[in-house]
Amino acid sequence: MKCIYCSNPYTYELGNKQRKCSRCKRKFSPRKIAREEKLRALFIEGVNARKASEQTGMHFATVQKYFEIFRRELAIESDEQYQQNSHRVTEYDEYLYLPKSLKAEENIAKIQHFLTLSYDNKVYNLMMPEIKHYRIDTPTKQKSSLLLKYLSFDKVAKLSGTKNTITDFWDYFETFILQYRGVSDEQFVFYLKEAEWRFNERRQLSVPGRSLHH
Repeated sequence: MKCIYCSNPYTYELGNKQRKCSRCKRKFSPRKIAREEKLRALFIEGVNARKASEQTGMHFATVQKYFEIFRRELAIESDEQYQQNSHRVTEYDEYLYLPKSLKAEENIAKIQHFLTLSYDNKVYNLMMPEIKHYRIDTPTKQKSSLLLKYLSFDKVAKLSGTKNTITDFWDYFETFILQYRGVSDEQFVFYLKEAEWRFNERRQLSVPGRSLHH
């Protein structure tokens, strides 16, 4: 088995089942690598952490930790791709997301605000300032309603029509996020990036052997 650090083909097994490279002298665990590859494959298939835990027999917290790492990798990959294609952006628009089960005027601080840009039938998302940063001295229903109207109308947008790649993504995201409950503000952007990646790669993901970049 070759070294995962320097690709040296000569490694040897230690008493604890780890392997050590004869060149760089670093150690690694084949079992851990196999576990990560299995979880990565399930993640790509769209299996959630709870079901992946049941299928593999791994503790849910362990699976959830790996899935969080995968989402962070996607966020980095997304930024890298956008940097290479930012000059090709043709449309953009802002979106205010709140679960349909919640009333906006009563849960204004829970609204997630992001900007979606599109290029070549793909999208890229940027988080906007949180709604709670718009200070309301006395958050009455009337003032919350006025703020929502302000955010809805005073926004940057450039669209070719009412139906486009961006609105297709928003519809996709609304369905995608339903499988998750209680996503924190800190983690929301990573779920958004997962949805973005799945939307952008929706054709390639159906091809056997598709892998998530490291």
